[in-house]
Amino acid sequence: MNVSLAKDLSVYQLVMGVQAPPKPLSLSPATLLSLVRAQIDLLIEQQIAATLWVKLPPEKIWQSELARYQSSVGASSLIYTCQIEEREKEGDEEAGGDKGEGGVNVSIFPSSPHHVPVHLPPDSQLRRENFLMVLSPQFCSLILAHRPLKKRKNQTSGKVNTNKNQPLLIITTVEGRVIQQVLDGIQQAIAPESSPILPADFICPTVPQAALMNQLLAKQLLRQDEINRQIITIRTTKFQQQNQELHNKEQLKDEYLKNICQELRTPLTHMKTALSLLNSPNLKPPQRQRYLQMLNTQCDHQNSLITGLLELVQLERNLEGTSLESVRLSEIVPGVVSTYQPVAQEKGIMLAYTVPTELPSIWCVSGGLRQIVINLLHNSLKFTPNGGQVWVRARTQGDYVQLEFRDTGIGIAENEIPKIFDRFYRVRTAATEDYGGAGLGLTIVQQLLLRCGGSISVKSKLYEGSTFTVQLASVGNIPKAIATENEL
Repeated sequence: MNVSLAKDLSVYQLVMGVQAPPKPLSLSPATLLSLVRAQIDLLIEQQIAATLWVKLPPEKIWQSELARYQSSVGASSLIYTCQIEEREKEGDEEAGGDKGEGGVNVSIFPSSPHHVPVHLPPDSQLRRENFLMVLSPQFCSLILAHRPLKKRKNQTSGKVNTNKNQPLLIITTVEGRVIQQVLDGIQQAIAPESSPILPADFICPTVPQAALMNQLLAKQLLRQDEINRQIITIRTTKFQQQNQELHNKEQLKDEYLKNICQELRTPLTHMKTALSLLNSPNLKPPQRQRYLQMLNTQCDHQNSLITGLLELVQLERNLEGTSLESVRLSEIVPGVVSTYQPVAQEKGIMLAYTVPTELPSIWCVSGGLRQIVINLLHNSLKFTPNGGQVWVRARTQGDYVQLEFRDTGIGIAENEIPKIFDRFYRVRTAATEDYGGAGLGLTIVQQLLLRCGGSISVKSKLYEGSTFTVQLASVGNIPKAIATENEL
Protein backbone atom coordinates (compact mmCIF):
# COMPACT_ATOMS: atom_id res chain seq x y z
CA MET A 1 0.00 0.00 0.00
CA ASN A 2 1.38 3.40 -0.99
CA VAL A 3 0.23 6.72 0.53
CA SER A 4 1.68 10.20 -0.08
CA LEU A 5 0.49 13.55 1.26
CA ALA A 6 0.70 17.04 -0.20
CA LYS A 7 3.25 19.39 1.33
CA ASP A 8 0.69 22.06 2.33
CA LEU A 9 -1.22 19.75 4.69
CA SER A 10 -1.22 20.93 8.31
CA VAL A 11 -3.28 19.08 10.91
CA TYR A 12 -2.93 22.07 13.25
CA GLN A 13 -4.46 24.42 10.67
CA LEU A 14 -7.28 21.96 9.98
CA VAL A 15 -8.15 21.81 13.69
CA MET A 16 -7.96 25.57 14.14
CA GLY A 17 -10.16 26.01 11.04
CA VAL A 18 -13.29 24.47 12.59
CA GLN A 19 -15.91 26.60 14.25
CA ALA A 20 -15.01 27.15 17.95
CA PRO A 21 -11.79 25.10 17.80
CA PRO A 22 -10.32 23.45 20.92
CA LYS A 23 -7.99 25.73 22.83
CA PRO A 24 -4.28 24.79 22.53
CA LEU A 25 -2.37 24.42 25.78
CA SER A 26 1.31 25.25 26.17
CA LEU A 27 2.76 22.00 27.56
CA SER A 28 5.98 20.00 27.66
CA PRO A 29 6.97 16.98 25.52
CA ALA A 30 6.74 14.88 28.72
CA THR A 31 3.03 15.74 28.98
CA LEU A 32 2.56 14.82 25.32
CA LEU A 33 4.14 11.43 26.03
CA SER A 34 1.82 10.83 28.99
CA LEU A 35 -1.23 11.61 26.81
CA VAL A 36 -0.08 9.21 24.08
CA ARG A 37 0.56 6.44 26.60
CA ALA A 38 -2.86 6.91 28.19
CA GLN A 39 -4.56 6.56 24.78
CA ILE A 40 -2.62 3.38 24.01
CA ASP A 41 -3.44 1.99 27.47
CA LEU A 42 -7.18 2.52 26.81
CA LEU A 43 -7.08 0.96 23.33
CA ILE A 44 -5.25 -2.11 24.64
CA GLU A 45 -7.46 -2.56 27.72
CA GLN A 46 -10.67 -2.28 25.68
CA GLN A 47 -9.16 -4.21 22.74
CA ILE A 48 -10.32 -1.50 20.36
CA ALA A 49 -9.28 -2.35 16.81
CA ALA A 50 -8.68 1.10 15.33
CA THR A 51 -7.03 2.78 12.41
CA LEU A 52 -4.26 5.04 13.72
CA TRP A 53 -2.76 8.02 11.94
CA VAL A 54 0.46 8.96 13.64
CA LYS A 55 3.43 11.21 13.30
CA LEU A 56 5.61 10.93 16.40
CA PRO A 57 9.28 11.66 17.13
CA PRO A 58 11.61 8.91 15.89
CA GLU A 59 13.04 8.04 19.30
CA LYS A 60 12.34 4.53 20.58
CA ILE A 61 10.39 5.75 23.62
CA TRP A 62 7.67 7.04 21.26
CA GLN A 63 7.74 4.32 18.63
CA SER A 64 7.55 1.55 21.25
CA GLU A 65 4.03 2.73 22.16
CA LEU A 66 2.83 1.92 18.63
CA ALA A 67 4.57 -1.45 18.71
CA ARG A 68 2.92 -2.14 22.10
CA TYR A 69 -0.53 -1.45 20.65
CA GLN A 70 -0.03 -3.53 17.51
CA SER A 71 1.34 -6.51 19.44
CA SER A 72 -1.68 -6.43 21.81
CA VAL A 73 -4.51 -5.82 19.34
CA GLY A 74 -2.94 -7.70 16.44
CA ALA A 75 -4.10 -8.05 12.86
CA SER A 76 -7.33 -6.09 13.33
CA SER A 77 -5.46 -2.76 13.62
CA LEU A 78 -4.01 -0.56 10.88
CA ILE A 79 -1.38 2.11 11.50
CA TYR A 80 -0.46 4.90 9.07
CA THR A 81 2.92 6.33 10.05
CA CYS A 82 3.84 9.69 8.53
CA GLN A 83 7.54 10.08 7.89
CA ILE A 84 9.83 12.50 6.08
CA GLU A 85 12.29 10.35 4.22
CA GLU A 86 14.51 13.02 2.66
CA ARG A 87 16.89 15.37 4.42
CA GLU A 88 15.21 18.43 5.87
CA LYS A 89 16.48 21.94 5.71
CA GLU A 90 19.03 22.83 8.35
CA GLY A 91 17.48 24.28 11.48
CA ASP A 92 14.09 22.46 11.27
CA GLU A 93 13.26 20.12 14.14
CA GLU A 94 10.27 18.00 14.97
CA ALA A 95 7.69 19.12 17.50
CA GLY A 96 8.35 17.28 20.72
CA GLY A 97 11.54 15.61 19.54
CA ASP A 98 14.61 15.85 17.35
CA LYS A 99 15.23 14.41 13.92
CA GLY A 100 16.72 11.00 13.48
CA GLU A 101 20.25 10.31 12.33
CA GLY A 102 21.29 12.50 9.41
CA GLY A 103 18.23 14.74 9.80
CA VAL A 104 15.86 12.02 8.51
CA ASN A 105 12.61 11.38 10.36
CA VAL A 106 12.36 7.59 10.11
CA SER A 107 10.15 5.29 12.10
CA ILE A 108 11.69 2.34 13.92
CA PHE A 109 8.24 0.69 13.82
CA PRO A 110 8.62 -2.93 12.64
CA SER A 111 7.68 -3.80 9.07
CA SER A 112 4.15 -5.23 8.93
CA PRO A 113 1.25 -5.53 6.45
CA HIS A 114 -0.79 -3.60 9.04
CA HIS A 115 1.68 -0.74 9.12
CA VAL A 116 1.48 1.75 6.22
CA PRO A 117 4.23 4.35 5.73
CA VAL A 118 2.90 7.74 4.63
CA HIS A 119 5.43 9.72 2.61
CA LEU A 120 5.81 13.43 3.34
CA PRO A 121 7.84 15.83 1.19
CA PRO A 122 10.87 17.51 2.86
CA ASP A 123 9.11 20.90 2.98
CA SER A 124 5.86 19.53 4.40
CA GLN A 125 4.11 21.73 6.95
CA LEU A 126 3.75 18.60 9.10
CA ARG A 127 7.47 18.67 9.86
CA ARG A 128 6.73 20.83 12.94
CA GLU A 129 3.74 18.76 14.05
CA ASN A 130 3.25 15.46 15.85
CA PHE A 131 -0.08 13.74 16.30
CA LEU A 132 -1.91 10.53 17.19
CA MET A 133 -5.37 10.16 15.63
CA VAL A 134 -7.51 7.15 16.62
CA LEU A 135 -10.34 6.17 14.26
CA SER A 136 -12.85 3.46 15.18
CA PRO A 137 -16.67 3.15 15.20
CA GLN A 138 -16.85 3.31 19.01
CA PHE A 139 -13.98 5.69 19.84
CA CYS A 140 -12.20 8.50 17.99
CA SER A 141 -9.63 10.88 19.42
CA LEU A 142 -6.86 13.27 18.38
CA ILE A 143 -3.72 14.34 20.22
CA LEU A 144 -1.86 17.07 18.34
CA ALA A 145 1.39 18.89 19.18
CA HIS A 146 2.56 21.91 17.22
CA ARG A 147 5.85 23.73 17.79
CA PRO A 148 5.52 27.38 16.71
CA LEU A 149 8.47 28.64 14.71
CA LYS A 150 10.06 31.40 16.74
CA LYS A 151 13.30 32.82 15.44
CA ARG A 152 16.09 34.80 16.99
CA LYS A 153 19.10 36.31 15.27
CA ASN A 154 22.61 35.40 16.36
CA GLN A 155 24.35 38.74 16.86
CA THR A 156 27.76 37.34 15.95
CA SER A 157 27.07 35.21 12.88
CA GLY A 158 23.84 36.82 11.71
CA LYS A 159 22.26 33.35 11.34
CA VAL A 160 18.67 32.74 12.38
CA ASN A 161 18.25 29.92 14.89
CA THR A 162 15.09 28.31 16.25
CA ASN A 163 14.42 28.28 19.96
CA LYS A 164 14.48 24.61 20.99
CA ASN A 165 13.37 25.29 24.55
CA GLN A 166 9.94 26.73 23.80
CA PRO A 167 6.96 24.59 24.91
CA LEU A 168 4.58 22.78 22.55
CA LEU A 169 1.05 23.86 21.70
CA ILE A 170 -0.92 20.68 22.46
CA ILE A 171 -4.54 19.97 21.54
CA THR A 172 -6.38 16.85 22.71
CA THR A 173 -9.97 16.26 21.64
CA VAL A 174 -12.64 13.53 21.18
CA GLU A 175 -15.09 15.80 19.30
CA GLY A 176 -16.26 14.07 16.15
CA ARG A 177 -16.64 17.32 14.17
CA VAL A 178 -12.97 18.25 14.75
CA ILE A 179 -11.62 14.79 13.95
CA GLN A 180 -13.83 14.55 10.85
CA GLN A 181 -12.44 17.88 9.65
CA VAL A 182 -8.90 16.53 9.98
CA LEU A 183 -9.84 13.27 8.29
CA ASP A 184 -11.45 15.14 5.36
CA GLY A 185 -8.35 17.32 5.03
CA ILE A 186 -6.11 14.26 4.89
CA GLN A 187 -8.36 12.67 2.26
CA GLN A 188 -8.04 15.80 0.10
CA ALA A 189 -4.25 15.96 0.56
CA ILE A 190 -3.64 12.37 -0.50
CA ALA A 191 -1.94 12.01 -3.86
CA PRO A 192 -4.24 10.66 -6.64
CA GLU A 193 -2.20 7.48 -7.04
CA SER A 194 -2.51 6.63 -3.31
CA SER A 195 -4.71 3.83 -2.00
CA PRO A 196 -7.93 4.56 -0.04
CA ILE A 197 -7.26 5.06 3.65
CA LEU A 198 -10.68 4.26 5.21
CA PRO A 199 -13.91 2.53 4.19
CA ALA A 200 -16.18 4.88 2.26
CA ASP A 201 -18.98 4.47 4.82
CA PHE A 202 -16.84 5.36 7.87
CA ILE A 203 -18.38 8.08 10.04
CA CYS A 204 -16.61 9.46 13.06
CA PRO A 205 -18.83 9.21 16.19
CA THR A 206 -19.87 12.56 17.62
CA VAL A 207 -18.68 11.72 21.15
CA PRO A 208 -17.34 8.52 22.76
CA GLN A 209 -19.24 6.56 25.37
CA ALA A 210 -19.15 8.09 28.85
CA ALA A 211 -17.55 4.95 30.29
CA LEU A 212 -14.68 5.17 27.81
CA MET A 213 -14.14 8.84 28.62
CA ASN A 214 -14.02 8.09 32.36
CA GLN A 215 -11.46 5.37 31.80
CA LEU A 216 -9.41 7.60 29.50
CA LEU A 217 -9.36 10.39 32.08
CA ALA A 218 -8.25 7.97 34.80
CA LYS A 219 -5.44 6.62 32.63
CA GLN A 220 -4.29 10.14 31.73
CA LEU A 221 -4.07 10.99 35.43
CA LEU A 222 -2.10 7.80 36.15
CA ARG A 223 0.31 8.39 33.27
CA GLN A 224 0.82 12.05 34.19
CA ASP A 225 1.51 11.02 37.77
CA GLU A 226 4.09 8.53 36.50
CA ILE A 227 5.77 11.24 34.40
CA ASN A 228 5.76 13.62 37.38
CA ARG A 229 7.45 11.01 39.58
CA GLN A 230 10.11 10.47 36.93
CA ILE A 231 10.70 14.23 36.68
CA ILE A 232 10.98 14.51 40.47
CA THR A 233 13.47 11.62 40.53
CA ILE A 234 15.59 13.23 37.81
CA ARG A 235 15.52 16.63 39.53
CA THR A 236 16.34 15.09 42.90
CA THR A 237 19.33 13.29 41.40
CA LYS A 238 20.46 16.50 39.72
CA PHE A 239 20.18 18.45 42.99
CA GLN A 240 22.14 15.76 44.81
CA GLN A 241 24.89 15.97 42.18
CA GLN A 242 24.95 19.77 42.47
CA ASN A 243 25.15 19.56 46.26
CA GLN A 244 28.02 17.07 46.00
CA GLU A 245 29.83 19.37 43.58
CA LEU A 246 29.37 22.31 45.97
CA HIS A 247 30.62 20.18 48.84
CA ASN A 248 33.69 19.16 46.83
CA LYS A 249 34.35 22.80 45.93
CA GLU A 250 34.12 23.79 49.59
CA GLN A 251 36.60 21.06 50.50
CA LEU A 252 39.00 22.25 47.78
CA LYS A 253 38.60 25.81 48.99
CA ASP A 254 39.35 24.80 52.59
CA GLU A 255 42.40 22.84 51.47
CA TYR A 256 43.52 25.78 49.34
CA LEU A 257 43.25 28.22 52.27
CA LYS A 258 45.08 25.77 54.52
CA ASN A 259 47.95 25.56 52.03
CA ILE A 260 48.10 29.35 51.75
CA CYS A 261 48.32 29.76 55.52
CA GLN A 262 51.07 27.15 55.76
CA GLU A 263 53.07 28.75 52.95
CA LEU A 264 52.78 32.26 54.42
CA ARG A 265 53.67 31.02 57.91
CA THR A 266 56.97 29.42 56.84
CA PRO A 267 58.90 32.63 55.96
CA LEU A 268 57.45 34.38 59.00
CA THR A 269 58.81 31.61 61.21
CA HIS A 270 62.28 31.97 59.65
CA MET A 271 62.18 35.75 60.08
CA LYS A 272 61.15 35.46 63.72
CA THR A 273 64.02 33.00 64.31
CA ALA A 274 66.51 35.37 62.67
CA LEU A 275 65.27 38.31 64.75
CA SER A 276 65.63 36.29 67.97
CA LEU A 277 69.20 35.33 67.07
CA LEU A 278 70.09 38.94 66.24
CA ASN A 279 69.25 39.89 69.85
CA SER A 280 72.04 37.66 71.18
CA PRO A 281 74.70 39.83 73.02
CA ASN A 282 77.55 37.52 71.94
CA LEU A 283 76.70 37.63 68.23
CA LYS A 284 79.76 37.97 65.98
CA PRO A 285 79.70 40.13 62.81
CA PRO A 286 79.74 37.19 60.35
CA GLN A 287 76.79 35.61 62.17
CA ARG A 288 74.94 38.94 62.25
CA GLN A 289 75.47 39.27 58.51
CA ARG A 290 74.16 35.73 57.93
CA TYR A 291 70.97 36.36 59.95
CA LEU A 292 70.38 39.68 58.20
CA GLN A 293 70.72 37.89 54.89
CA MET A 294 68.22 35.29 56.13
CA LEU A 295 65.78 38.09 56.93
CA ASN A 296 66.25 39.61 53.49
CA THR A 297 65.78 36.24 51.75
CA GLN A 298 62.63 35.38 53.70
CA CYS A 299 61.15 38.85 53.08
CA ASP A 300 61.70 38.29 49.36
CA HIS A 301 60.13 34.85 49.66
CA GLN A 302 57.12 36.28 51.49
CA ASN A 303 56.72 38.98 48.87
CA SER A 304 57.00 36.41 46.09
CA LEU A 305 54.28 34.28 47.68
CA ILE A 306 51.87 37.19 48.06
CA THR A 307 52.54 38.53 44.57
CA GLY A 308 52.15 35.09 42.97
CA LEU A 309 49.00 34.38 44.96
CA LEU A 310 47.38 37.68 43.96
CA GLU A 311 48.35 37.05 40.34
CA LEU A 312 46.78 33.57 40.38
CA VAL A 313 43.57 34.79 42.05
CA GLN A 314 43.26 37.62 39.53
CA LEU A 315 43.93 35.22 36.65
CA GLU A 316 41.35 32.66 37.78
CA ARG A 317 38.75 35.37 38.34
CA ASN A 318 39.12 36.95 34.90
CA LEU A 319 40.29 34.03 32.75
CA GLU A 320 36.88 32.84 31.53
CA GLY A 321 35.96 36.30 30.29
CA THR A 322 39.32 36.93 28.63
CA SER A 323 39.22 36.80 24.84
CA LEU A 324 41.74 34.92 22.71
CA GLU A 325 44.04 36.71 20.30
CA SER A 326 46.14 35.70 17.33
CA VAL A 327 49.85 35.90 18.21
CA ARG A 328 53.11 35.05 16.42
CA LEU A 329 55.81 33.37 18.50
CA SER A 330 58.51 35.25 16.56
CA GLU A 331 57.08 38.50 17.96
CA ILE A 332 57.21 37.39 21.62
CA VAL A 333 59.91 34.77 22.28
CA PRO A 334 63.03 36.71 21.08
CA GLY A 335 62.18 39.70 23.27
CA VAL A 336 61.72 37.60 26.40
CA VAL A 337 64.95 35.66 25.75
CA SER A 338 66.86 38.93 25.30
CA THR A 339 65.55 40.14 28.67
CA TYR A 340 66.95 37.03 30.37
CA GLN A 341 70.33 37.03 28.60
CA PRO A 342 72.04 39.08 31.42
CA VAL A 343 70.80 36.55 33.99
CA ALA A 344 72.16 33.68 31.88
CA GLN A 345 75.52 35.41 31.37
CA GLU A 346 75.88 36.04 35.09
CA LYS A 347 75.53 32.28 35.73
CA GLY A 348 77.64 31.34 32.72
CA ILE A 349 74.65 29.65 31.06
CA MET A 350 74.46 29.37 27.30
CA LEU A 351 70.95 30.61 26.36
CA ALA A 352 69.78 30.24 22.74
CA TYR A 353 66.53 30.12 20.81
CA THR A 354 65.22 29.00 17.42
CA VAL A 355 61.89 30.47 16.35
CA PRO A 356 61.29 30.46 12.56
CA THR A 357 59.48 33.58 11.36
CA GLU A 358 57.31 31.53 8.99
CA LEU A 359 55.57 29.69 11.84
CA PRO A 360 51.77 30.17 11.78
CA SER A 361 50.11 32.39 14.33
CA ILE A 362 48.63 30.73 17.41
CA TRP A 363 45.62 31.38 19.64
CA CYS A 364 46.30 32.47 23.20
CA VAL A 365 44.82 34.55 25.99
CA SER A 366 45.62 38.22 25.55
CA GLY A 367 49.09 38.71 27.02
CA GLY A 368 49.20 35.04 28.02
CA LEU A 369 51.94 33.87 25.63
CA ARG A 370 54.46 36.30 27.10
CA GLN A 371 53.59 35.12 30.61
CA ILE A 372 53.96 31.46 29.60
CA VAL A 373 57.40 32.07 28.05
CA ILE A 374 58.59 34.14 31.05
CA ASN A 375 57.56 31.54 33.63
CA LEU A 376 59.04 28.56 31.78
CA LEU A 377 62.27 30.34 30.83
CA HIS A 378 62.70 31.66 34.38
CA ASN A 379 62.36 28.10 35.74
CA SER A 380 64.87 26.69 33.25
CA LEU A 381 67.49 29.28 34.23
CA LYS A 382 66.78 28.99 37.95
CA PHE A 383 67.24 25.21 38.04
CA THR A 384 70.24 25.08 35.70
CA PRO A 385 73.63 25.29 37.48
CA ASN A 386 76.46 27.57 36.40
CA GLY A 387 77.92 26.61 33.05
CA GLY A 388 74.75 24.82 31.88
CA GLN A 389 72.69 25.28 28.75
CA VAL A 390 69.09 26.36 27.99
CA TRP A 391 67.42 26.13 24.58
CA VAL A 392 64.08 27.50 23.41
CA ARG A 393 62.80 26.03 20.15
CA ALA A 394 59.54 26.41 18.20
CA ARG A 395 58.23 24.29 15.33
CA THR A 396 54.99 23.07 13.78
CA GLN A 397 53.55 19.74 14.90
CA GLY A 398 50.50 18.82 12.81
CA ASP A 399 47.81 21.43 13.41
CA TYR A 400 49.66 22.82 16.42
CA VAL A 401 52.70 24.96 17.07
CA GLN A 402 55.10 23.38 19.55
CA LEU A 403 57.24 25.48 21.88
CA GLU A 404 60.01 23.59 23.69
CA PHE A 405 62.11 24.65 26.72
CA ARG A 406 65.07 22.32 27.26
CA ASP A 407 67.78 22.68 29.90
CA THR A 408 70.70 20.78 31.44
CA GLY A 409 69.54 21.56 34.96
CA ILE A 410 68.98 19.54 38.11
CA GLY A 411 66.07 17.61 36.62
CA ILE A 412 62.93 16.34 38.31
CA ALA A 413 62.41 12.95 39.92
CA GLU A 414 59.83 10.82 38.13
CA ASN A 415 57.52 10.68 41.16
CA GLU A 416 57.57 14.49 41.42
CA ILE A 417 56.53 15.26 37.84
CA PRO A 418 52.75 14.81 38.46
CA LYS A 419 52.97 17.31 41.37
CA ILE A 420 54.86 20.20 39.77
CA PHE A 421 51.71 21.91 38.47
CA ASP A 422 50.11 21.90 41.94
CA ARG A 423 49.83 25.22 43.76
CA PHE A 424 52.84 26.04 45.99
CA TYR A 425 54.75 22.89 44.99
CA ARG A 426 58.50 23.52 44.75
CA VAL A 427 61.15 21.08 43.56
CA ARG A 428 63.86 20.29 46.10
CA THR A 429 66.89 18.16 45.38
CA ALA A 430 68.06 17.87 48.98
CA ALA A 431 66.55 18.37 52.41
CA THR A 432 68.34 21.71 52.93
CA GLU A 433 68.15 23.00 49.37
CA ASP A 434 65.36 25.39 48.44
CA TYR A 435 65.34 27.33 45.18
CA GLY A 436 62.75 29.77 46.48
CA GLY A 437 59.80 31.05 44.52
CA ALA A 438 56.10 30.82 45.27
CA GLY A 439 55.53 27.50 43.52
CA LEU A 440 52.78 29.08 41.42
CA GLY A 441 54.50 29.70 38.07
CA LEU A 442 53.64 26.34 36.49
CA THR A 443 50.10 26.51 37.89
CA ILE A 444 49.61 29.82 36.09
CA VAL A 445 51.06 28.39 32.87
CA GLN A 446 48.68 25.43 33.00
CA GLN A 447 45.64 27.66 33.64
CA LEU A 448 46.50 29.86 30.66
CA LEU A 449 46.96 26.86 28.38
CA LEU A 450 43.68 25.27 29.44
CA ARG A 451 41.83 28.48 28.56
CA CYS A 452 43.19 28.58 25.00
CA GLY A 453 42.95 24.85 24.26
CA GLY A 454 46.70 24.21 24.61
CA SER A 455 48.63 21.65 26.63
CA ILE A 456 51.98 21.13 28.34
CA SER A 457 54.03 17.99 28.87
CA VAL A 458 57.27 17.30 30.77
CA LYS A 459 60.19 14.94 30.30
CA SER A 460 62.96 14.99 32.87
CA LYS A 461 65.76 12.99 34.44
CA LEU A 462 67.49 13.78 37.70
CA TYR A 463 70.81 15.67 37.30
CA GLU A 464 70.50 15.59 33.50
CA GLY A 465 67.88 18.22 32.74
CA SER A 466 64.24 18.78 31.80
CA THR A 467 62.18 19.49 28.68
CA PHE A 468 58.87 21.33 28.90
CA THR A 469 56.83 21.10 25.68
CA VAL A 470 53.92 23.48 25.08
CA GLN A 471 51.39 22.86 22.30
CA LEU A 472 49.23 25.74 21.08
CA ALA A 473 46.49 25.62 18.46
CA SER A 474 47.44 27.40 15.27
CA VAL A 475 45.07 29.95 13.75
CA GLY A 476 42.66 28.01 11.55
CA ASN A 477 42.66 25.09 13.98
CA ILE A 478 41.07 26.70 17.02
CA PRO A 479 39.47 23.98 19.19
CA LYS A 480 35.70 23.64 18.62
CA ALA A 481 34.73 24.35 22.25
CA ILE A 482 36.85 27.53 22.28
CA ALA A 483 35.46 28.63 18.90
CA THR A 484 31.87 28.23 20.11
CA GLU A 485 32.67 30.14 23.29
CA ASN A 486 34.17 33.02 21.31
CA GLU A 487 31.12 33.25 19.05
CA LEU A 488 28.85 33.55 22.06
